Amino acid sequence: MAANELILDAPWEEVKEKLKEVHPALTDADLSYDPQDPTSMLEHLAHVLNKDVLAVKAWIESVSSNKSIAS
Repeated sequence: MAANELILDAPWEEVKEKLKEVHPALTDADLSYDPQDPTSMLEHLAHVLNKDVLAVKAWIESVSSNKSIAS
């Protein structure tokens, strides 16, 4: 398992909508997820959100599992 591989408990489309609820400025382009290359999206979101890549990964995974870590 790669370090930046996302572990999702919900379908990506559902997770993406939850992420956009928390950060309405995020676009579909920002959240363009390729399971074969999650690093690209994670690095992009880290830049957009001014956060660490691992923090973004943890946030997405928490939203996926309905823990919903805010901002």
